Amino acid sequence: MLRLWGRLSSINVRKVVWAVQELGLPSVQRTDAGGQYGIVREARYLGLNPNGLVPLIEDEDTGVTLWESNAIVRYLCARHSLGNLCPEDLPSRFVAEQWMDWQQTTLNPAGRDAFIQWIRTPAAQRNDALIAASVAATEPLLALLDAHLARQPFMAGERFTMADIPVGCEIHRWWGLPQERAAHPHLERWYNTVSTRPSARGVLDQPLS
Repeated sequence: MLRLWGRLSSINVRKVVWAVQELGLPSVQRTDAGGQYGIVREARYLGLNPNGLVPLIEDEDTGVTLWESNAIVRYLCARHSLGNLCPEDLPSRFVAEQWMDWQQTTLNPAGRDAFIQWIRTPAAQRNDALIAASVAATEPLLALLDAHLARQPFMAGERFTMADIPVGCEIHRWWGLPQERAAHPHLERWYNTVSTRPSARGVLDQPLS
């Protein structure tokens, strides 16, 4: 049994759910947590994740408890799909990991303000300057992705790996915002490929909230 805590409106929870579905794990129990669902400030939860954030997993088979979404995706892919979703040779594995880290440390912070303003801020309180700054920070990163994906079909090379999951969730969120966007044909080709995978259903076809 794998236990997962987190609401599906969270981009970080979506990463884990997509990975779980990609892996076809049969025994997963997800509990809505965070936001309006609470739980994350309860003593037991804080004992497992002192950050009080989602997602969190408990793998009953191994006794492993983990928080941090990309670490969870890495763990699940290494445990259940080593040599496939998690590349086995070190050069390929760490190319995948570098893009996962880049999503979390570079792409996500750039786009966060626009998401917060468009989706989670009432229109009357929306800060257009924050949106504009977020767009200005994000668009060069999308151009970087477009150039990268002009050279290869997936984030880490010739096949779909764990690296495509976090970046795919980020692009889903950015392109779901009600704003104009520049054309990035190679990025669009890649996103169409990964977002139509059966494992992305219930994740990348959900509205932002």
